Amino acid sequence: MSKNDHTAIPAAKDLGLLSLGVIGVGTSGPVIAASIMPVASLVFWRNLGGALMMAPFAIRKAEWRTKEQRRAISLSALAGFFLGIHFICFFLAMRFTSVATGTALTAMQPVFTAIYFKVRGGVIPSRAWSGMFIAFLSVLLITGIDFQISLRSFAGDLLAILGAAMSAAYILIGSKAQQRLSTSTYTTACYLTCAATGLIIAAATGSQVLHFEARQWWLVIALIFGAQFLGHTMFNMTVPRVLPVVVSLIVFFEVPVCAIIAFFWLDQIPPAGIIPGIIGLLIGCGIFVSRAKVNPLND
Repeated sequence: MSKNDHTAIPAAKDLGLLSLGVIGVGTSGPVIAASIMPVASLVFWRNLGGALMMAPFAIRKAEWRTKEQRRAISLSALAGFFLGIHFICFFLAMRFTSVATGTALTAMQPVFTAIYFKVRGGVIPSRAWSGMFIAFLSVLLITGIDFQISLRSFAGDLLAILGAAMSAAYILIGSKAQQRLSTSTYTTACYLTCAATGLIIAAATGSQVLHFEARQWWLVIALIFGAQFLGHTMFNMTVPRVLPVVVSLIVFFEVPVCAIIAFFWLDQIPPAGIIPGIIGLLIGCGIFVSRAKVNPLND
């Protein structure tokens, strides 16, 4: 297999981590929609909590001694900035449009990732492109996008798409940083920068940062342990071995997870096309990886 083939199937261990990651990030949309904490403040507390969880392991590693490691930490911080903008866009989308629609549109990130690799000369087989196209059409079917939606919902859709582009940048830059750093060091630097981004935006917009009722803090804790630790951290653990396009495509599975949780918890009824949409999503993802062999980096 060519080293530039970006559709390699992950090994079993990484598939397990990615599965946990999907469940983790799948809790994100409903929790954000249920919270009334200002978006920037929610981004700050979520990522500060995630950074503090990983910091003891990063300090033990002491991966800042070489020039290459310090450069990788700088890349980690840059990834954290893009993650912060992604979160701002995604969190706002959860407030402006439905959980299913916002999550589905944000899951467009593999489209941006694949286009980047194609521009850089990477190999994205035509069969994989067709699979991605089917998966994307299925995501649109899941959302049941109404062309007569409100201006608020339309703004949420645009924010979700922008969030998808920012998420792709975060994944791509993060994959480079993790070539020189452990997951703990990378996530600590990334999440701290993301938290700082949220805090700066909170200060700039005059958002309340403290003195919330207990329920809001419980929702923050749910975000930290669910979406941040089980979600993003599990994904980050696979990035050194699993190629970014594959990680990005697997995020598509976040859509049905979010929709199901939102249905039972928030009484958000998913669009009628969600069941055939999920089937199409699985078919599209299957086509994407069907021609690829196991990535030798996983052996």
